[in-house]
Amino acid sequence: MNATTPYDLLIIGGGINGAGVARDAAGRGLKVALCEQNDFAGATSSASTKLIHGGLRYLEYYEFRLVAEALAEREHLLNIAPHISWPLRFVMPHVKGLRPRWMIRLGLWLYDHIGGRISLPYSAAIALDRMQHPSGLRTDITKGFAYSDAWVDDARLVILNLLSAQEHGAEIMARTRLADARRAGAHWECTLQDMKSGEQRQVQARAIVNTAGPWVAQMDRQLNAGAASGGGESRHAAVKLVRGSHIVVPRLFDGEHAYILQNNDKRIIFMIPYEDAFTLIGTTDVPQENMEHGAQISEVEEKYLLRAVNAYLEKPISAADIVWRYAGVRPLFDDESDNPSAVTRDYTLILQDAGQLPCVSVYGGKITTYRRLAESVMDKLEPWVKERSRRASWTNKEKLPGGGFDRKERAQELARLQQKYAQLDAHFLDKLFARHGLNAHLILREAQSPAELGIDFGGGLSQREVEYLALEEWACEADDVLWRRTKCGLHMSPEQRAEFKRWFLQFSDKHFCSSRMRSAG
Repeated sequence: MNATTPYDLLIIGGGINGAGVARDAAGRGLKVALCEQNDFAGATSSASTKLIHGGLRYLEYYEFRLVAEALAEREHLLNIAPHISWPLRFVMPHVKGLRPRWMIRLGLWLYDHIGGRISLPYSAAIALDRMQHPSGLRTDITKGFAYSDAWVDDARLVILNLLSAQEHGAEIMARTRLADARRAGAHWECTLQDMKSGEQRQVQARAIVNTAGPWVAQMDRQLNAGAASGGGESRHAAVKLVRGSHIVVPRLFDGEHAYILQNNDKRIIFMIPYEDAFTLIGTTDVPQENMEHGAQISEVEEKYLLRAVNAYLEKPISAADIVWRYAGVRPLFDDESDNPSAVTRDYTLILQDAGQLPCVSVYGGKITTYRRLAESVMDKLEPWVKERSRRASWTNKEKLPGGGFDRKERAQELARLQQKYAQLDAHFLDKLFARHGLNAHLILREAQSPAELGIDFGGGLSQREVEYLALEEWACEADDVLWRRTKCGLHMSPEQRAEFKRWFLQFSDKHFCSSRMRSAG
């Protein structure tokens, strides 16, 4: 198909849902394009709690279908992304006056069985004072429970889905916004604008998928206006924006387990080992009015998180201990609940213009269920794409780029990398493998000394990897590299980050940087 052939699918928004839909549709043989006006995973999809989980607390809101689907998806994601995800054991201390032990036991039994066959260890009652590693908790908290879930690098998950989509023929357009879309005859007529150069491009599409995240309702209204101008039906849903904020502090406890802490407002707070030297604490559920100023943690949320964990910690922490803060906004389907924590985390798909040119808008969803959400989008569009689709659902089997090994072989593959590049630091290789898996070999190539990797920017970031991220993974700005493609910014000093930003600005100006509307050809 040539460049003037209409796309079967134009996807608006490059978070996890958009990336998942692009991968699924392209792998079915459809002609697919995706555009994102900022960086991929630049909003909610890089600001999660980094968990692949069923959502234990969702059982209290009778979200049994969502929990079952998420637990089944947890197995799929551990298998297709063994380099950027791994099992994580959670410990729930039991405190009198909160949820009774019988309720927790029942909830954990359901959690172990509702998702079908699982490969992770079942839940169990445990004695905290007999744990192998010092717990970091108050010594009077002696009983609790343990259960299994998993961790994932959320921003890397987005990028790998986009790379997979591109390998299957999708056109991935970074820093490109949808300026206009309207029905015209047999196609959507769309105007795409390069956010750096301002240049515009006209394209046609047979269907549109709106995965704009926190901007989904705004985009929905824009697309509805385009549909109405062509004589179509105008309808859209309401979105409830709920902010989830996190703080990162120096490591609070030993061991590879995480904590799930009950709070007196019936919410839960996680303490998760993060980037070796840190503990990630989150999250909150706070209404957000709009996205005019983005998502930023408030002082009230910060105090809430500190108060929640200090109720359990042997050595309390303060705001002075916080080394990083971030917040994301969940674009939830407005089910008119007054409690932000009770608003469903399930996804809702709104189909407009069902009679002629379809547009599907995605409300809600979570990292864990993105792949199944993409399949549901394709099911919605099936009447319009079935003639051009070459196969049915497939994404639960094929590995994401760099993950071409069984998850039980992860340690073996890492050892091979460290053996091949024995002159390089083992910890450096470990972190590189955790970002790229087998693709780490493509980055390192024949390097056998640190000097061959170019500039060492600190924090485990080398010039060789930065060039790869810019040329292969759409990294156009320094923060794309420091906080999304990697988390090296967390391990660098302010001076190192500033120096890297100066270097990257010169590098990007010299070598490429436009939106780089790249196609797999």
